[in-house]
Amino acid sequence: MSAPDGQTLEDALIEPAGAGTGAGIAVTEPSVDTGLTPAVPLPRGDGLDAHVRRTLLQQERAIGVKYAGHNVRTWPYAVIAIGCFAAWISFFPLAIMGILPLWLGCALTSVFVAGGYVVAHEAMHSNLGRPGTPQRFWNELTGQISTIPLILPFSMVKTMHLLHHQHTNHPENDPDAIHAAPNLFMAMVKSWINRQPGAIGTGARWRRHCAELGTPEAKRAVVETMLLQLAAMTFFFAMAWSGYAIEVAMLWWLPRHLGLTYIHAVLSWATHHPHDKTARYENTRVIRHPLGEVLSFGIDYHLIHHLYPHIPFHATGAAYREMKPLLEARGVDCSAH
Repeated sequence: MSAPDGQTLEDALIEPAGAGTGAGIAVTEPSVDTGLTPAVPLPRGDGLDAHVRRTLLQQERAIGVKYAGHNVRTWPYAVIAIGCFAAWISFFPLAIMGILPLWLGCALTSVFVAGGYVVAHEAMHSNLGRPGTPQRFWNELTGQISTIPLILPFSMVKTMHLLHHQHTNHPENDPDAIHAAPNLFMAMVKSWINRQPGAIGTGARWRRHCAELGTPEAKRAVVETMLLQLAAMTFFFAMAWSGYAIEVAMLWWLPRHLGLTYIHAVLSWATHHPHDKTARYENTRVIRHPLGEVLSFGIDYHLIHHLYPHIPFHATGAAYREMKPLLEARGVDCSAH
């Protein structure tokens, strides 16, 4: 296979051809009737030579560009984030006045916490607005407000998530490796244990990662984390002192823990289990989650996200379906979908 006219193969890898190049793998058999016997089928996985691997990558990248955040509709993320944040703020006076049942507020806030991380996740990858564009303001605003219910600043969550992409499944360098567990139940238990104070918890590990990075962004993330958590604890104390301890517990403390358990066990653990591979096409999987694509926020196709983080989660399914023949040619297990 060759690069498009006027380009070397290396140039084509940098500037992928149109999305139509991802329609299939045209090298498996002759494209015209030559009267000869069919070509020998390509080997799969490790049997592919370097030229074929580059061609597959070229076609993958063309599909990745087609579904990139700047080529698909992403404004609903900002609308949802602002709407849910405003609703959550309103829950406190509504609950104090007896208008909103606490059980309902707790359930809705738990969804906001988990969903807020997913929305902020798109902002972490600049999928809602690239730097230097008018949409950048909305990207940053969405990220900032979506992580407040987690009592974690956007700067810290972004720093740790990008580090996770850089060192996926590395036992020491991947911040999410702390969630490794033998099964789902233990993943939920470990999520709770990791939230406790101490030298082996998530807080201590994240501080270590930031110290190792040593960048101004990492240092600012640590400061902003301390300030946000101090502000949240002050609010908790003030509400309890005023006689609304149950309200603040049901509308923030408990939903935060429920949401974090979901994030760790469903979004992190399930997609990387057993956390023992670091290669590009092996560090996460294509799965069929029991909760379905919607309730699991599209993590069935988490491999696509790690290959092309600029594809928003709602477009990963479509991108996967176009990319599936290319992934199978590399030996990726696509049997789940």
